[in-house]
Amino acid sequence: MTRTAEGDTESAAFGAALRRLRAAQKTAKGVSLYSRFVNRPLGRVLAAAAHRAGLTPNRVTLLSAACSFSGVAAVALVRPSWTLGVCVYAALVVGFALDSADGQLARLRGGGSPAGEWLDHVVDCAKIVGLHSAVLISFHRFADLPGQGWLLVPLGFQLVAVLLFFGGLLTDKLRPRRSDGGAAARPPSPLRAVALLPVDHGVFCAVFLLLGAPGAFRAGYAVLFACYALFLAAFAVKWFRELSAPPPG
Repeated sequence: MTRTAEGDTESAAFGAALRRLRAAQKTAKGVSLYSRFVNRPLGRVLAAAAHRAGLTPNRVTLLSAACSFSGVAAVALVRPSWTLGVCVYAALVVGFALDSADGQLARLRGGGSPAGEWLDHVVDCAKIVGLHSAVLISFHRFADLPGQGWLLVPLGFQLVAVLLFFGGLLTDKLRPRRSDGGAAARPPSPLRAVALLPVDHGVFCAVFLLLGAPGAFRAGYAVLFACYALFLAAFAVKWFRELSAPPPG
């Protein structure tokens, strides 16, 4: 077979995998605009490429971890600069896209496994803890802080982010399943998709583009912390009420 024919075959196989992935997407309900229109499509391309390369979903999860934690390490170990900000942003965004790709690849292969889901969630939790720990280390090592109280901001952000992640995950596991599929049948709300942007990981990644301007980075980081705290309070009430309600008939 000629190289041209081999290339055409590979391209056709990649296109077929991409079409199958488009038809196997999860619902857009409860998903922000960034995840719906940027992260999932990028993850879909990476999942198709991983499928053609013969990678398993768990290996894609580990690739996601490698990208994300290279960004985490850079924040903690390298003096902030505009160049560092771009590199960290790129590492985190690719890691986030690969985090979407592993689940999409699993669905393309016929479904995931409990071990794969466990690995995915453990990596996600470690990423959350690691990122805010890295910001704390960076503040301590490199920043000329206006007050030592700023060292408490990453700790508070870490607590809120972990609770938001764990609370949503646990609620999804404990929430009674509807038998009529009514909620799933409703179209996703555009207003909700916009409102969720402040707590989307892709938006959080963007704040690291400000690493070259320490004051602007701290301000952006603090604003996102406040958004996460407000969303946690609102979601905690919502989740508790949902779980307190009698199961659907």
